Amino acid sequence: MRNAPRWARWIVPLALLLVWLGIGGTLGPYAGKLGEVATNDQAAFLPRSAESTKVIEARKAFEGAQSVPAIVVWTADGAQVTAGQQEAAARAVGDLAGRPGITAPPSPAVVSADGLAVQSVVPLAPDLGEELPAVLDEVREAAQRVPGTSVGIAGPAATQADLSDAFAGIDGLLVGVALGAVLLILLLVYRSVLLPLVIIVSAVFALGLACAVVYALADRGAVRVDGQVQGILSILVIGASTDYALLVAARFREELAVRGDRADAALAAVRRSAGAVTASAATVALGLLALLASDLTNNRALGPVGAIGIVCAVLSSLTFLPAVLVLLGRTAYWPGVPGPADADASAEGHRMWRRIADLIDRAPRRVWVSTSVLLVVLAGFSPALSSKGVPLDEIFVGDAPSVGAQQTLARHFPGGSGNPAVVIAAADRAAEVRAAAEGTDGVAAVVPVTSGGGRPGTGTPLVVDGRVRLDATLEAAADSDAAKRTVQELRERVHAVAGADALVGGYTAQQFDTQQTSARDRTVIVPVVLGIILLILVALLRSVLVPVLLVATVALNFLATLGVSALVFGHLLGFSGTDASVPLYGFVFLVALGVDYNIFLMSRVREESLALGTREGVLRGLVTTGGVITSAGVVLAATFAALMVIPLAFLVQIAFIVAFGVLLDTLVVRSLLVPALIIDIGPRAWWPSALSRPGTGSGPRTAPAARAR
Repeated sequence: MRNAPRWARWIVPLALLLVWLGIGGTLGPYAGKLGEVATNDQAAFLPRSAESTKVIEARKAFEGAQSVPAIVVWTADGAQVTAGQQEAAARAVGDLAGRPGITAPPSPAVVSADGLAVQSVVPLAPDLGEELPAVLDEVREAAQRVPGTSVGIAGPAATQADLSDAFAGIDGLLVGVALGAVLLILLLVYRSVLLPLVIIVSAVFALGLACAVVYALADRGAVRVDGQVQGILSILVIGASTDYALLVAARFREELAVRGDRADAALAAVRRSAGAVTASAATVALGLLALLASDLTNNRALGPVGAIGIVCAVLSSLTFLPAVLVLLGRTAYWPGVPGPADADASAEGHRMWRRIADLIDRAPRRVWVSTSVLLVVLAGFSPALSSKGVPLDEIFVGDAPSVGAQQTLARHFPGGSGNPAVVIAAADRAAEVRAAAEGTDGVAAVVPVTSGGGRPGTGTPLVVDGRVRLDATLEAAADSDAAKRTVQELRERVHAVAGADALVGGYTAQQFDTQQTSARDRTVIVPVVLGIILLILVALLRSVLVPVLLVATVALNFLATLGVSALVFGHLLGFSGTDASVPLYGFVFLVALGVDYNIFLMSRVREESLALGTREGVLRGLVTTGGVITSAGVVLAATFAALMVIPLAFLVQIAFIVAFGVLLDTLVVRSLLVPALIIDIGPRAWWPSALSRPGTGSGPRTAPAARAR
């Protein structure tokens, strides 16, 4: 560009800047509007082919309208429930019939066996959305008319309301915390005023574009968004945009110090960093798209949404950021202005990274063996991480009204009260199916849905299309392992009834099916993601052995992270386990994002090795990229840690796994294990490329300016 007319050297950056300003001004507000097209209806995120999912459709015919139960539980204040209190409870919920949002008459008020509590199930419409809290408040207000009792509301409707409350304000709070953390770290690390602001603006523009695209697709039903997907999208775009921007900005500073001309420096920086950035983005985007192979709807939803976010992050980092850097030049790094002295500083690297490189160079085998042993020891704890799902009282971090009410309900009634196992079977085999269900260990009671109002109880069983519905109350809590075992046995017994064509669903069955599907997803998706990453690394590095080693180290880092997570979750945070999908989410994010830093490192190592040879190329690559990659890792970890502001165990667990794993990968795997391993293997690591042959890459060092021409 040096010989181009002056106006041509400015027109492209100005045009790009104007385009992104238009995108930011027009589409930026969509970052706060995704909640309008999001749904937190958990029934919509079940396995497509599971038996419990089929039951959801089949049971609709037995209900005047599809409903979500709110279980009202009264406890007597220090005494037995009186007959008058039971009658008052029945009147209170009976008055709710026919009100907006209530789909059918509430069930009778039933006194517990210990005589200390009363319960009634109020069926609510499943599509109340933002009106759900108001309807629950109306139910609570009516229930509080029973004198001498304390009232709680449990069940799926109450849990759904608490979930909506947890995600309330997610747009502003989560993005604000994440951007604040990124800005603070960048200011401390780079001691520059303008550069952190430019990088933040780049991330905000990318997020606005991504949210606008996702909003348009979700509004047309092409993708599904819930609060979890919404939160992860914001964090993913901010973290990835910052990572890519840091790499481009660091390369621009290096080239600017050598060339002096800002336009030439920007062009060289983009050209030399685009391969690493696009390869890194491809690993994350394709890794996320591999989630389309999942049978869980929310996993499939995250795939394309996350990939869209990554593409927008790349576009912003490779267009908006270079355009601004051209226009600002050295001023972007004020008060530190890069000059010729920075070229030497860049070549020599930061003092700390030179010491680390010297340590690795002196004893590479000792370094990679010791770090590998550390990771293997940590990975040894990974089997202790249970991913069988979390009980209802652990879904939320801290207190939630539905959790307290559920605990009260479990103390006084059979654990499965209000969340029965639902059996759909042929009407002419109803008696045999009911007998089989009643004979199942762990089933407290079995009642048919009757024609009298469609509620379970006495009377003539309701027959729809030749089928009946039986509700089986379980003795164990609906979210417990014991209840899941009961459902398994219940299925075996009713399936064995000839001609019944029986199906078993309900909350416990849904949890069990989700757990089984998640295990299946891991066996399918994990190899696909590893294969995608391996192919991308082979194409980028033009080698086979190095990509295999990189994938192996990242996988080991993931297992080590799971091991640490098992210790932290169980002994420090008090979690009995994780949601069934947490390990898969952690794998996709951590492995795909962890490979990013190895891509940044090894693409530079290969570039340096072509001129200096493998040993010196590894050391030079480590020194020149150490600071920026470590900064990117710290920023990404802090960004994901921002998910902890949402009081949900699922997101807290994902946040810890990714944040800790990224730091472990950045500080140990990329900084010590990989460089030491490559140096110890030597040029053979590049097999079968030309770099693996003797004499390749031993020529004189070529200056950056010369290499760019």
